[in-house]
Amino acid sequence: MDYQQMIESMTAETYASLRRAVELGKWPDGRKLTPEQREHAMQAVIAWGQQHLSEQERVGYIDKGHKAGEQCDDPAETPLNWK
Repeated sequence: MDYQQMIESMTAETYASLRRAVELGKWPDGRKLTPEQREHAMQAVIAWGQQHLSEQERVGYIDKGHKAGEQCDDPAETPLNWK
């Protein structure tokens, strides 16, 4: 089985388990991930997410939102003037 076939056959449960392992730095049984294992697991999580998740659900997504105006949320706030 090559890498692409492995990603295509991965279940959502396997994805969640790998993602959790990358987040915590350890496997579900408590053993620590090696740097190589973490790298491979992270690549698999990203690849699976590209194929199965919407952009907002993917690892690393940053919501750029909408800028309403020149200043932040509350227009009633005024900046401090230090004298």
